[in-house]
Amino acid sequence: MLHNPVVDQITNHRSIRKFKDQTLTAEQLQTLYAAASQTSTSMFMQQFSILHVTDEKLREGVRNISGQPYIGANGDLFVFVVDLYRNQQIRQQLGKDDGRLHTTDIFFQAVEDTVLALQNFLTAAESLGLGGVVLGSIKDDPAELVKVLNMPKMTLPLLGLQVGVPDQEPQLKPRLPQNQIAFENHYPTDFKVGDLKDYDLRDANRRIDSFTKQISGAKLAVHDTTRDKLAATIQAQGMALDWGKN
Repeated sequence: MLHNPVVDQITNHRSIRKFKDQTLTAEQLQTLYAAASQTSTSMFMQQFSILHVTDEKLREGVRNISGQPYIGANGDLFVFVVDLYRNQQIRQQLGKDDGRLHTTDIFFQAVEDTVLALQNFLTAAESLGLGGVVLGSIKDDPAELVKVLNMPKMTLPLLGLQVGVPDQEPQLKPRLPQNQIAFENHYPTDFKVGDLKDYDLRDANRRIDSFTKQISGAKLAVHDTTRDKLAATIQAQGMALDWGKN
């Protein structure tokens, strides 16, 4: 494997959930926003936005939805937003109709823009000696999240990101072996659970379940969850209105 500072930083990524009581400087924010803005974007439509959540009442609202007590405790909280509102306004204010903005295709392009922007933002933060954790749990109740953040139609808060000065050094979690994630030309369909035997042993000295036990256990088991409101929330926000109609 080749090494350079960028590759080493990326391959040593770990989620930080405990931060020192320091907020980001204006210069750090400007740098991180610049990194996000230069992200690859589908058809150059730039369909994402970033909310820097500094109001304690809003942070508490996001924290309550996620059920993660460390959210907003220290560090800076950001919410990355699928944003079709801006482009809708451009079209409407220039006398055009909404065109394809309400289609699933455009919605997914905006999702892609948003996820890529977050990754650029986090990679840049880590390059500055900061740490971060991606917060999918902010969507534990997507309809309530839209309400708490007072989001307009044609937007969707997709992921949270907490960034700050690390106050912990967690272990690096080994990922799936490369031969299970990278294939040439065709996707193999001969997968066997036993192929992950060695990977399951990676945590033999830690009190957590193996990867295959996690996947076969509660994480993906059928259960009632407010996360299942997501599709309804997306459409209530005016996006992906053709979803399920074709």
